[in-house]
Amino acid sequence: QGASHAATRLLGLQEFKAANTVKINPDAPQKNARFLTLEARKTLLVPTPRLRTGLFNRIVPPSGATKEILRICATSQGIKEYSVPVGLDGKARVDLVVVGSVAVSEKGWRIGKGEGYADMEYAMMVSMGAVRADTPVITIVHDCQVVDIAEELLDDHDLTVDYILTPTRTIKTNCKRPKPQGIIWHKASYLCYRYEMLEKIPILKSLRYREKQTGKEVALQDEHSDLANANTPAVLEGSGTITTVYVGNIPPSVRVSELKCALREFRATPLRLNWQGAQHRAFLDYKDKATAESAVSSLKGLSLGGNTLRVELAKNQRN
Repeated sequence: QGASHAATRLLGLQEFKAANTVKINPDAPQKNARFLTLEARKTLLVPTPRLRTGLFNRIVPPSGATKEILRICATSQGIKEYSVPVGLDGKARVDLVVVGSVAVSEKGWRIGKGEGYADMEYAMMVSMGAVRADTPVITIVHDCQVVDIAEELLDDHDLTVDYILTPTRTIKTNCKRPKPQGIIWHKASYLCYRYEMLEKIPILKSLRYREKQTGKEVALQDEHSDLANANTPAVLEGSGTITTVYVGNIPPSVRVSELKCALREFRATPLRLNWQGAQHRAFLDYKDKATAESAVSSLKGLSLGGNTLRVELAKNQRN
């Protein structure tokens, strides 16, 4: 209730007036915040739902868009129709972040819905250089959501906020607690960083691979035991049918050793690899269709050399 009115308090903030690019979550309570951002002719970035297809969508209204069209662009349907994807290599620079909250304290401590997406999106923006330590974070909530929160409920990965906008108040938190400095890969309790979430969020896998290449520690808790199980030799029973996976859009700068390293990282090592670098492609042979389809799922969204690879069953393997 009152979300639309609360969002108008953005217009009174100097941080909003000065911002060129604003990232706002895609949920309904922030619809008017998205509209006001577009109306102010600022660049609007909206995270893709559950990060399944990338990190951001940049909303691109049609030329000469009226207020009515801008209001449509601010809806979930409009985000689908009037946007272009922005990935890890999009060189985005975010000047202001708007997030939703379930509860928030006047000290700036925030609780979300429990799945960690807002925390992870912010951490990913830190890792890709899109935000800085002083980038303002705002949440828009109802007055009844502003409550006392015990500090022991917060962890290192939890995002804090600098402003709280409600239908009746603009609260500057003066929060001194540091914001996340990037993804904390080893946190097993951080649900979004567990293997099942890596499988669901391809761009998170790509970011982890990229950070590993720079020498950063990206091991997950209990990863070594998982890898030991994964590396146990399998007994191949029966003749089976070799199934081939096509990997395309490989940049000329990428070497076969980099692809092999990525295949090992994502547990998709094939029986045989046919490298065709001059044609910007490779073919991977797996022992059966189930293994090949699992590899396709694991490698979806993988980025090498600045390109997102095209990964699918080879044409002669498809139904």
